[in-house]
Amino acid sequence: MLYHFSEEPDIAAFLPRKPPAREDLPPVVWAVDEAHAHLYYFPRECPRIVYKLSGDVTEEDKRLLFGPAASDTVIAIESAWLERLRETVLYRYTFEERDFRLFDATAGYYITERQVTPVSVVREENLLAKLSATGAELRIVPDLHPLRDALLASSVSHFSIIRFRNAQPSR
Repeated sequence: MLYHFSEEPDIAAFLPRKPPAREDLPPVVWAVDEAHAHLYYFPRECPRIVYKLSGDVTEEDKRLLFGPAASDTVIAIESAWLERLRETVLYRYTFEERDFRLFDATAGYYITERQVTPVSVVREENLLAKLSATGAELRIVPDLHPLRDALLASSVSHFSIIRFRNAQPSR
């Protein structure tokens, strides 16, 4: 199954839309697989950085970016978004995978150029508890810019920078 998360509770059908940051794509409907669904347990516009430990990460970058954490996945958001994260209710729409094609295996993204109807919708509350249950380390930082810059200069190859256009200006 594939998922789409929204703060809207009553979407009967998903219509393809032109992705604002992807001029190379036609109008599409996006979905994410189960393994990556937790990356969307956030308010839709919340900027966040997600990165994962892999075998190609140097010892120095492990120390710098992962620290003593036991988790191999780190999710960072700005402190300005913490209260909204606590209050947000999401709706997880479920789709049949056959209606989509794989777009990016690393990110778990699927797309379709057709209108799709969800199989089901589930109300998701207490997103902090859901994130905690994933085993990822959630970091609350005052400014995402230094982390982004450190990641881009690092040996970490498995990362995602989501909705960064909404990040606060660097301090």
